[in-house]
Amino acid sequence: MMTTLAIIIFILGYAAITLEHPLRVNKTAPALLTAGLIWTVYMLMGPGGEDFQHGVIHHLREHLGETAEILFFLLGAMTIVEIIDAHQGFKIITNRIKTKDQKKLLLILCMVTFFMSATLDNLTTAIVMVSLLRRLIHDKTQRMFFLGMIVIAANAGGAWSPIGDVTTTMLWIKGQITDVNIIKTLIIPSFVCMIVPVGVAMMMLKGDVIRADYDYDEASKAERIKGSRLMFFLGVGGLLFVPVFKVYTHLPPYLGMLISLSIIWAVSELLHLDKEEEERKEYTAIHALTKVDVPSVLFFLGILLAIGGLGAMGLLNQFAAWMDQVLPDKGAVALAIGAGSAIIDNVPLVAAAQGMYPMDDVAGGIMGRDGYFWEFLAYAAGTGGSMLIIGSAAGVAVMGMEKIDFFWYVKKISWLALLGYLAGAGTYILVQPWFAH
Repeated sequence: MMTTLAIIIFILGYAAITLEHPLRVNKTAPALLTAGLIWTVYMLMGPGGEDFQHGVIHHLREHLGETAEILFFLLGAMTIVEIIDAHQGFKIITNRIKTKDQKKLLLILCMVTFFMSATLDNLTTAIVMVSLLRRLIHDKTQRMFFLGMIVIAANAGGAWSPIGDVTTTMLWIKGQITDVNIIKTLIIPSFVCMIVPVGVAMMMLKGDVIRADYDYDEASKAERIKGSRLMFFLGVGGLLFVPVFKVYTHLPPYLGMLISLSIIWAVSELLHLDKEEEERKEYTAIHALTKVDVPSVLFFLGILLAIGGLGAMGLLNQFAAWMDQVLPDKGAVALAIGAGSAIIDNVPLVAAAQGMYPMDDVAGGIMGRDGYFWEFLAYAAGTGGSMLIIGSAAGVAVMGMEKIDFFWYVKKISWLALLGYLAGAGTYILVQPWFAH
């Protein structure tokens, strides 16, 4: 009875998350409610007794601690990005894109997105690129197509970096993958996942983009905002410092992220000491924190705790056993999870996989650290969401900001995303033996 009720609660909660836009209720609310109800059911309907109650509380604290590592990491990264944006640091890149040729512009934008998302994360990069494209492409139809390709590039770019996509970050923080290895094994498959659909799309495009008149000399002055260049390079350097910090100290990544944030926080305040208090405010970390996407952070908290509750009840182990019967090959399981992330958010899918499949102690192999399954899962979960616009945080952000229709995306972009997903997966299967442990 307990497990049946927990499954029903999870399914209903998931349905509410998936139907966020029709219901007009932010997905954070059902995620938090689902987590709370699952743990409540576990406590009230379990075997009972003092030992059981202590065990439930122990499991809850354990899962909360693991989840908090991810949340503080994300909070620090989001704040750093907001500080860079407040200083208009990203215009150092965007103001230099001047071509009007559709083919060249698509290639440039997708390449920039691919590498930028590996550093900033795919969601932030997608938001930055929406702002850029509003300035570069005046025609709504042209802009929508370019943004669809940006979603593919952002997700592909985030998959191969330990700080580029929240699911890759989750696998990295839990120790299933390591930073240097995931970069060298996934950068080629991820690049193929991006470049194949871009190449096909380039063959379909002709002529120039329609764009509004734009004064680049005037725009370049934005780079001369005090500290613009400094905060851009300091912020990006701070993000890149995190994996280096983990490698050399063996401490959790969120500590490295908090160190980077503290330095950037201090510099952002010292940089504007000559300004009045009100004028300084918009450049500070305190103001940046008010712009951080806190609902998304709380969504991760809710969904990860809900998955943790199912794991504590033993349901994930049961589901893993069923999956092993249906799909005995772990590569097929990873591919199926990636395809499922087009419909269902990839965060809970990866969290469920982490709970279902314990990591072997021996490095390499299939389920060990940097094992075949975890690497393939990072690729599949990171890129599979591109096949539907609701399948990734980057897609949802673009959809909301530009009011892109779901079925328009299915018709124009989904088949290109599927092509890239399969091409990248095939590439991983081919190149993986070169990196086998």
